[in-house]
Amino acid sequence: MKRLLLLPILLLISGITANAQEKGGFIVGAVNTADGKPAANVLIFIKGKNSIGYSTAKGRFKIFSPEGRQTVVFQTATKKQIETPVTVTANQNLEIPATRLAENAYELNEVVITGQYEPQSLRNSVYNVRTISSEMIRLRGATELKNILNTELGIRFSTDRPTGITNPELMGVSGAGIKILLDGVPMMDRGVERESLGQIDVNTIERIEIVEGPMSVIYGTDAMAGVINIITKRGGQDQFSVTARVQEETAGKEYDAFSGKGTHNEFLGFNWQKDGWHVAASGSRNNFGGWQGNKTGREQEWLPKDQLLTSAAAGYKNGKLDLWYRFNGADESLRLLGPISNSPKVSDKEYISKRWFHQLQGSLFVNNNLSIDAAAAYTDYSRRTLSTDLELATGKETLSTELGAQDLDELNTLFFRSTVQYKVSPEFTLQPGIEFNRNAGKGGRISGSPVINDYSFFLSSQWQINEAIQLKPGFRLTKNSGYSAPPIIPSLHTKIKLNEDFDLRLSYARGFRAPTLRELYFYMKDSNHDLRGNVDLKAEYSNSYHGSVSWAVKSTPDLRISSVVSAFFNDYKNKIDLGLLEGSTNVNTYLNIAKNKTTGGEWNNTLYWKGLQASLGFAYIGQYNRYAEDKENLGNTPKFVWSPELNSNISYLVPKINTNVSLFYKFSGERSAYVLSSTAEGTVARLSKVGAYHMADLTLNKTINKYLSVNGGVRNLLDVTRVRITGGETGAHTNDGNSSLGYGRSYFLGLTMNWAKK
Repeated sequence: MKRLLLLPILLLISGITANAQEKGGFIVGAVNTADGKPAANVLIFIKGKNSIGYSTAKGRFKIFSPEGRQTVVFQTATKKQIETPVTVTANQNLEIPATRLAENAYELNEVVITGQYEPQSLRNSVYNVRTISSEMIRLRGATELKNILNTELGIRFSTDRPTGITNPELMGVSGAGIKILLDGVPMMDRGVERESLGQIDVNTIERIEIVEGPMSVIYGTDAMAGVINIITKRGGQDQFSVTARVQEETAGKEYDAFSGKGTHNEFLGFNWQKDGWHVAASGSRNNFGGWQGNKTGREQEWLPKDQLLTSAAAGYKNGKLDLWYRFNGADESLRLLGPISNSPKVSDKEYISKRWFHQLQGSLFVNNNLSIDAAAAYTDYSRRTLSTDLELATGKETLSTELGAQDLDELNTLFFRSTVQYKVSPEFTLQPGIEFNRNAGKGGRISGSPVINDYSFFLSSQWQINEAIQLKPGFRLTKNSGYSAPPIIPSLHTKIKLNEDFDLRLSYARGFRAPTLRELYFYMKDSNHDLRGNVDLKAEYSNSYHGSVSWAVKSTPDLRISSVVSAFFNDYKNKIDLGLLEGSTNVNTYLNIAKNKTTGGEWNNTLYWKGLQASLGFAYIGQYNRYAEDKENLGNTPKFVWSPELNSNISYLVPKINTNVSLFYKFSGERSAYVLSSTAEGTVARLSKVGAYHMADLTLNKTINKYLSVNGGVRNLLDVTRVRITGGETGAHTNDGNSSLGYGRSYFLGLTMNWAKK
């Protein structure tokens, strides 16, 4: 498979010829934005030649050109081009007047790519896209993605202590309905939990784009609630750079330097680029010593984790072609220590995950009306459960022989997607595409060695009816070998420019989620479980509606304000849930028996004023109560239960000391749900509540000189560890308890070194 992925690289590289030794001279100049600011990282090339370059942070450039009449092309990230004719004399430098782009500086900084035909400014996108910039990621001082996303509106996390997996929720929908993308390519997970989100190196992330609402036409299964697209760093303005980072963090009051208690992160990476070529490699170690919390003896409330993340990339880019390959590797170990009891031995579990992720992507810019994109990926993943028995008296450790104690899942995925963007006219664009997914797996708890093939064709179009109205209809056809897929997935997105400051977006989309390989073929039987997969499962699907109004104040170089009010409604059918196997009283299986609905609204506001960046948001999300319709047997209960959220992220640059002070805050309101309860009068629906809580981080980032910067701060400033749960049901009794959220107020300090050669 690795040889297969390398073959397209070799074929394409063989077709790229080196610059001929021609007589000529250098063209030098500057590139500015429409509002007069220096434009960094603009692609500059000589039309019809292989000579290319990029503008520096100050907007300056220098590029070699053959002698004679030539055309210099300036191309921004939005693919817009400006051509300047020049006459070059051999062995002489030619200084040309400063080139002014069509875009303002903030438009170039707010370019989005998720779901777009080509990169474009945030305001021009037909989708309501939220972005987390590289600057805000840096200011967080995060060592894992959860630390970046946990103060975003509509996103919550839950951790399954027995497996150590932290799972996200978006718009009231758990990880099963959220598509995790790495540079637009889906990440593979064993089941419905999004373990992959914790196996991406935050040090390699350029920015994050979040699109709420179904994106199933473009991205297929799992994109029911939306997509989280993690976009990695690729090159830069320097010819060669080396970055090293070390960060130490306590786990509450627990800490040992550089290993053991606390969180320990080390990163080393380098980038090289010249004449369009780009090579990069990096490695990151994340070590977490666990947190004992309320546990006693050997047990820990948060599991210890040791993680090694590696990455390597190579690519080539010019005015027509952008081709690159990236490898991402993850080697992770989590340890669950058993409690000491009256037995002379204790039982421990270790979860060992290995992920090898290859991706090859390319874009061919044929002309102003035609471009082709393609992406291929191969993932090789394994997760082993290693159960051991430790004799307390002697310290001897042996493998556990209990039923189901040892387990190994081996999964692999082959993915390919290709799209063509064709401008029929300046107002109308077509995007046909094909996609292929192959999922295979085997293991002690997987029946046989199943293989699932998925074939899709999709067609999307964008029609600019007039200056104000833009339509984006589309549909997707899918044929799957393992489950009954929806025959057609339609969508319709609309953007209406009300005036210079206000935009209205309305959309309808059908979403779907395919049953996972584990839901179809997994089985588990031991003293506590009897669970079997169901090969007759159908895909979940939804009808989703989304609307938003955005307001953007006319920007000045020092001030920019925006506000977005949105509302959504999602109606999910064929929801996959656990139920009893027909004819059995104790065997569970996966069935299409449930339905779900979510609804609510959000209000997001942002402010940029000189050195101040601030955001304030409010959300009110309703979860469907599936027992509301059974009023005869379960009494009167409301159709929806509601939960508020409030967040604010504030960062201010103190120019005199070159230091950023940042506060990241989120309030998550009380969460309610109805659960069945057995009483003397029969079964009733009882209200269960998860308490409200506040989370906040305070960080400082100071640039010491051009090579060194230091960061530090307080994570979980309000010292949250658990949230109260009331009204949960266990048998015939109410189960009041707590759910773990964090390991208390923690302190971190980091040092980053960056050396670069221009």
